[in-house]
Amino acid sequence: MTSTTATQHDPDAPTLAEGLGLDAYAALPGTPDELIGPDGQIRPLWRPLLDQVSGLSAEDMAIALARADQYLNDSGVFYRQYGTGISTERPWPLSHVPVLIDEADWEQVSAALIQRADLLETVMADLYGPNRLIAQGRLPPALVAANPRWLRPMVGIPPRLGHHLHFIAFEIGRGPDGNWWVLSDRTEAPSGAGYALENRVATSRAFADVFTQQNVHRLAGFFRDFRDRLMQARADRDARTAILTPGPLNETYYEHAWIARYLGFMLVQGDDLVAHDGRLMVRTVAGLQPLDILWRRMDGEYVDPLELAPNSHIGTPGMVSALRRGGLMMVNSLGSGVLEARAMMAFLPQLSVELTGAPLMMPNIATWWLGGAAERDAVLRAPERMVLSGALETGLPFDRDTAPVKAADLSRADLEARLARQGAGLVAQEMVTLSTTPALIDGQLQPRPFSLRVFLARGANGWQVMPGGFARIGASGDPKALAMQKGGASADVWIVSPQDVPAITMAPQPRGPFRRSAPGALPSRAADNLFWMGRYVERAEIIVRILRARHVRISESGRGAEPLQEAMDALLDEYGIDPARAVPQGLIDTIASAVNSAGQVRDRFSTDGWSALTDLEKSARRMAGRVTAGDDAARALSALLRKLAGFSGLVHENMYRFFGWRFLTIGRMQERALGMTGIVAALADPKAPDGALDLCVELGDSVLTHRRRFSVSTSRETVIDLLVLDPMNPRSVRNQLDHMLAQIEQLPGAARHGEYSPLGRAMLRVATEVATEPAETLDTAALQRLHDQISGLSNLITEAYLR
Repeated sequence: MTSTTATQHDPDAPTLAEGLGLDAYAALPGTPDELIGPDGQIRPLWRPLLDQVSGLSAEDMAIALARADQYLNDSGVFYRQYGTGISTERPWPLSHVPVLIDEADWEQVSAALIQRADLLETVMADLYGPNRLIAQGRLPPALVAANPRWLRPMVGIPPRLGHHLHFIAFEIGRGPDGNWWVLSDRTEAPSGAGYALENRVATSRAFADVFTQQNVHRLAGFFRDFRDRLMQARADRDARTAILTPGPLNETYYEHAWIARYLGFMLVQGDDLVAHDGRLMVRTVAGLQPLDILWRRMDGEYVDPLELAPNSHIGTPGMVSALRRGGLMMVNSLGSGVLEARAMMAFLPQLSVELTGAPLMMPNIATWWLGGAAERDAVLRAPERMVLSGALETGLPFDRDTAPVKAADLSRADLEARLARQGAGLVAQEMVTLSTTPALIDGQLQPRPFSLRVFLARGANGWQVMPGGFARIGASGDPKALAMQKGGASADVWIVSPQDVPAITMAPQPRGPFRRSAPGALPSRAADNLFWMGRYVERAEIIVRILRARHVRISESGRGAEPLQEAMDALLDEYGIDPARAVPQGLIDTIASAVNSAGQVRDRFSTDGWSALTDLEKSARRMAGRVTAGDDAARALSALLRKLAGFSGLVHENMYRFFGWRFLTIGRMQERALGMTGIVAALADPKAPDGALDLCVELGDSVLTHRRRFSVSTSRETVIDLLVLDPMNPRSVRNQLDHMLAQIEQLPGAARHGEYSPLGRAMLRVATEVATEPAETLDTAALQRLHDQISGLSNLITEAYLR
């Protein structure tokens, strides 16, 4: 059903189940509402969505909403929330009912925001170029010079392709008159575009029928065109395009990883990069690789501790030098954050007239910079209309913990004193009542204030506006609750057309014969995390197998076979595991370390793999306080073992066989070889207690194999042959070393012109020694030496590839 047919809907027809409370839904006094028009009737644009919901029972509605929530949960979408000294990950707060906007209305919004984007580009070019706006008195010098986001080293550095701004956002909202207003400008490193995509997928799953029937503009074309433009803008076709992230502790890191994966860009952190001879290079496992375009998702002052903030630990020394020499294109130019200052909004209306010859098509909220006497007098004349906040603060006032001060809440004397003392550091903004949109609160539709974040990207033909964005929905009627950190939610935005809209994908337009592209480079940091994730996962499996064997024996004899129990406790002690608890904290910490390593490479990790790994951690934590020693613990540990096997299977079956998979595999194999060598050295020792050899075969998951291969009971020779020397046993030390050698030989520089690198030689040496060693000569001392040799390979891998 299109929106055109929706306008012919009978207004007297039932449209929504009474349980959702539409009959009680009403616009707030003096506040425009997206659902209810000025005449008190439902706007025709909303009819198709409401008609679908009207046919749903309470159970069906719950299922529909659960589909959206399940998608977000399975995808691992989260938002980092900061508290007092801590940060926690919480699920992305989706408000399930989308915000609907008519295409004609959106065209006006788009035109106005493109005009504003061009104005900001002009202001940016002047501030870092001729500086006429300051010289001619159109902007006060203190507004720029005192702003920490104005970066003096960037003055006079021309941007590649002639533009400073390439990807920006605006926060907009409807005022009481129903017209749109700009609430804040986002020119530094605007977040949320990836979340807008996730909102779209989740919401379309909840309301699949109406989404496919209604003509909702797709978002993929916006990202495809921006990606293609960046790829075409590379001066060096062999150079990389990357997204710069502060790292996993950033509140929107998930989005950085998601966008990188969606666009096919490399995700890098500051220490992945190095400035070299006027260019920016990426540290990869194949050495330094050139990087030509960098889309930064961090504040500009932190990207170069050499010329900008010297206390930055997340930047790259020399990045400004690479920009100065033209060896890098930055999205957006460093220093663009100066445009976000709230005080700048006081001057943009007049600057628009002076610089473009036209007033702003979409005004921003009325703003006064209080550095002048006339502006301070305006506040004193009408304090009931004004809120005061920092002149150089960015974003919406309710985004910050330091809430704005209502001028009317201060006495006349206090207000005058504050204006006189702090005037140049303050702005006054007129209080705005935001319009409302329906949100589903406890099963009832209720009006909630909202703002829209709209994204603009510079394409081949100028600015393009994302046909959508995301809406921030208030948790209550208080606009301060819009911010995510303060309990607000987010909703999808549907731009609805009366005509059919094309189905757009991310596939690039063909420009010639098909050529298979080379796999992307692997940053050394990513390889390091993949290597250690493999080690931690395998280490967790070894620990689980030892713990399970321990509790199986406890369940059989009450206390377990004490000499064997002591031997197992000694093995666990090597991993720092306290066996007093059925699911020890050390095991949980090991799994958490694997999750943390995976979290560092979210852009390279599948959704299924991430879900399996985080589910493993959640299961271990749940079990920790519930299971008891003996059979209960053995069953729980078996369940964990199956989850570990499931994760390993996902990785093995689904991960592309390139450098990332190789380092993950090498990590797992090294840890398994270390673990098995240590277990055999301890349990095949002549001084080991009775039953140790059988336990050794059990821990090596080779009981059936031993029975098939040897028609005798376990002996030291059969155990060593099966678990150390047998190349066909996937649990044997030799099997791991042979496969490690095969993978290492495929790494860059491991073998060149028939000559092995130090790592290749060491790997070949230990693999050959194990392959040629007879079982009877592998005594405990020899096994311990082998353990040390395998352990030493980690340092060589790190030296060669991971630093």
